Amino acid sequence: MTVTTAESAPPVSTPPAETATALLPPARRWERLGLAALLLGTAVAYLWNITVNGMGNGFYAAAVWSGSDDWKSLLFGSLDPGNFITVDKPPVSQWVMALSGQIFGFSSASMLAPQALMAVAAVALMYGAVTRVTANRGAGLLAGAVLAVTPVVALMFRFNNPDAVMVLLMTAAAYCTIRALPRASLRWLLLAGVALGFAFLAKMLEGLMVLPALGLAYLVVAPTTLRNRFLHLLAAAGALLVSSGWYVLLTILWPESSRPYLAGSKDNTFMDLVLGYNGFARYLGHNHMGGRNPFQLPEGYQIPHSIEQHFGPGGFGSGRTRMFTGEIGFEISWLLPAALLAFVLVIIARRKEPRIDLIRGAALVFGLWLIIDGVAFSGMQGGMHAYYTLAVAPAIAGVFALGAHELWQRRTTAFGRIGGAALILSMGGWAFVLLQRNHAWQPWLRWTILALTAVTVLGLILAALPPAAKRARTRDRATSLLLIAGILAGLAGSVAYTAATLPQSHTGGGPSVGPPAPPRDLGALSAFRSQMSMMMGNGDVDPQLVALLKATDTKWSAAIDRSGPAAGLELATRTSVIAIGGFTSEDPVPTLPQFQQYVRDRQIGYYIVPEVKLPDSWRTDKKPADPTAPAAQPNPAQPNSEAGVWRPAGNKQILDWVMAHYTEQHVGNLAVFDLTAPAR
Repeated sequence: MTVTTAESAPPVSTPPAETATALLPPARRWERLGLAALLLGTAVAYLWNITVNGMGNGFYAAAVWSGSDDWKSLLFGSLDPGNFITVDKPPVSQWVMALSGQIFGFSSASMLAPQALMAVAAVALMYGAVTRVTANRGAGLLAGAVLAVTPVVALMFRFNNPDAVMVLLMTAAAYCTIRALPRASLRWLLLAGVALGFAFLAKMLEGLMVLPALGLAYLVVAPTTLRNRFLHLLAAAGALLVSSGWYVLLTILWPESSRPYLAGSKDNTFMDLVLGYNGFARYLGHNHMGGRNPFQLPEGYQIPHSIEQHFGPGGFGSGRTRMFTGEIGFEISWLLPAALLAFVLVIIARRKEPRIDLIRGAALVFGLWLIIDGVAFSGMQGGMHAYYTLAVAPAIAGVFALGAHELWQRRTTAFGRIGGAALILSMGGWAFVLLQRNHAWQPWLRWTILALTAVTVLGLILAALPPAAKRARTRDRATSLLLIAGILAGLAGSVAYTAATLPQSHTGGGPSVGPPAPPRDLGALSAFRSQMSMMMGNGDVDPQLVALLKATDTKWSAAIDRSGPAAGLELATRTSVIAIGGFTSEDPVPTLPQFQQYVRDRQIGYYIVPEVKLPDSWRTDKKPADPTAPAAQPNPAQPNSEAGVWRPAGNKQILDWVMAHYTEQHVGNLAVFDLTAPAR
């Protein structure tokens, strides 16, 4: 967006949709340099020191290593090269990272670099989409820049969760829909359907949450008959079904005996995973571990209520304020109020334009995407991770840029000045509120943003008053400068939090944005968490155990409850490990007979179970022990619970059978059973 006088400003109205793109003049030098700086800057910032994140989420990293080693594992997204069980998501993200591992060798860099490059692609798509509908490269640069400096984007496009590829594909679908709008292009709409089909194969139903927005925008705006619009949408739905359904059909036709178990499903079917564990069960809060819950303390112990909250999955709030509070607020909400306001302003400003108006059509794409996903996240009852909100980052960037462009075009009018003041106030005011929540970090920043916001808002309001009309040329120049200054000031909070996010090491299942939080001393809880690290799949693996597993010659070096610990062992030893019960211990594999058969066939080297020393203060019976009383006998169902040692295992049948037939050895906080030794 260039600074021009009112006399040289382009007209407010745009021509018909079919000729809007033709208005885009050849790129000027600053526009070419701006695009190069945006894309190169995003690449450098996101790729720089990316290995600081190590293996990121070890759960997915193990699947990437597995796919880098074995083609069947790559195809199905198996957690282990032995193809016992998959991760609990479709495999598209593993395909990208594992193929990189196949080519360059598995490492942190080969796994995470493709994720960062996806951010560059997403920024380019945002630039292209907004530039096309506005015929203004400045607006496109603003959209791409806003996406690049959103903290959750900087976090997750340098991480190995499936969210990055899903959001890239959702953005591609939006871009293709916008390309389809000017001429009612069936070809571009079919490509949008294909992109959504693969977004579904990245993270299932979440990848389709943008679908209603895209469909409605095309139905309203496309310059063809209503009948043709419906037929085009049906064809796009067919493209979606084909591009996603082939994989579902593959899982049905491939013999279950020669493919891994589809983790998270109750019956080893893909659609049960889609509709159940990763679908309605998760959304409605029914996605619990039930009877196989390995985190249930043994009889006689209870976590104190004051610290019980530290062990839950974390809902990050709930209800209408969820998108603005807590960690979610820091990750995504910096421009959320401004984006919602921008959507309203664009709809109002273009209310008299023809049905086929492109800018209003693009506003429907991004605005409805934001509203639909935002409402869905606000109502989600299950375990809500803050980084899920990455799914609305392109929508915020797109609708905000459209709103800023519309106000810029109308900056010589009272609507443009007052609307610009409101937009800047929503940006800077909310940035101040968010930074105030972390008041110890860079306190000067929030006050600077607030001061600049106040000055620009006041200036725009004064420029809208009648006395300012006496000096129209000065007023118009001042309006342009104030709009630019106010938008830059409002972006400063998001930019600063993104800059603070990039150099931090992010690992585990719940990474967060911004500067590192000061360590908290949780007393007995800290020691307990340290002991639980192996069970959670975090922390270092004892070198003695690494040596034991590396020395095995069995198909699987070990078996352990849950995918997290199994993934940690795989990454430490580069050996295949069975994850008993999958991610939550609820998957019905292996059964005890299956496990016994694996042992008889000498396919498993070791069985491993964590040993956790429970704090004595957590005992429900606080009576001192009688020194003259005989020693308590171990409870087979809750081994060593009387002595304060807890062996958490979701599949108690397998644990009891192994304990009854094999001799244990202790390695750190683990009980290790050699299954290749003669059984008792």
